[in-house]
Amino acid sequence: MAVRVALAAIVACLALPQAVAARPLLGVTGNPDRFQRLTGQHSTVVQKVVGWEQGDTWGSPFGDLFATMGDVPLLAMTMNAKSGAPAIDSRRIANGAGDAYLATLSRAISTWGKQIYVRPFFEADAFWSSYCAFTRGGGSKGAAVSTAAFRKAFARTYLILHGGPAARLNAALRRLGMPALRGGDLPENPAPRLKVIWSPQAYAVPELAANQPEQYYPGDAYVDVVGNTLYAEPRIKWREQEAYYKRYAKKPFAIAEWALWHTDDPQYIRDMARFARSHRRLELLVYDAGKPGSLFDLAVRPRSLAAYRASIVPLAG
Repeated sequence: MAVRVALAAIVACLALPQAVAARPLLGVTGNPDRFQRLTGQHSTVVQKVVGWEQGDTWGSPFGDLFATMGDVPLLAMTMNAKSGAPAIDSRRIANGAGDAYLATLSRAISTWGKQIYVRPFFEADAFWSSYCAFTRGGGSKGAAVSTAAFRKAFARTYLILHGGPAARLNAALRRLGMPALRGGDLPENPAPRLKVIWSPQAYAVPELAANQPEQYYPGDAYVDVVGNTLYAEPRIKWREQEAYYKRYAKKPFAIAEWALWHTDDPQYIRDMARFARSHRRLELLVYDAGKPGSLFDLAVRPRSLAAYRASIVPLAG
């Protein structure tokens, strides 16, 4: 009997999902056709960045936009207007001022009816983001963009995008200390069809205790995927990414932006492939291709291009 039990335990262990190698979805920010000609990669995911109310009042319906974004769109959102100036802030979103726009996006996601990622208010712990709570020098930007306001804004955005009956949404908002939804019932957009990515940087800028990524975390109930940005800067933040990955061990992980930074660095490419193979919760890896000739462009960095073809493209299986 003991032998049979031991054998059963071994078989069960072998059947666990942990034994399966990670196969992240590969994606690109930029022109997917050019990137495929360059690397041979079919980008399942195409990321586009939109400012506040783009796809609504900017004259480009969300459905038309999604149709240009590969098999699985990745919509990254800021709080900025078309001009680049802030259009709204965290406190106003938390208080419901953005509900009409978010509800329009929620309905468009329902109409799309296929897998999609949304990445609201990324790089929140970086001073260059209008919704970061701190300036480059470490000064507060004020209560309207505090980390507490951001957490509420993100949670409200998550609830509206996933949709559902107004009564249920309003009960959830009330528990979080926010006003009721400005509108009625919304269509349901359940995970995994819609996944909302919470995506600050593992390395906060400025590097203050009050500006660390966890200060912006809205809670497990309002995050589907944890994301990071990791460029090949002079000091690549591998150590910070590893700690960040471990901190949110219950969540799938995404590297929603990564790219070279001026230099031709094939080791960075190979190290990213190694990270992807060894971290099974990684489900999304999106290269920022930039424009031709940019500091990210693989076309003008032949050693890194060869490394990408050899080590990243095969990750898709």
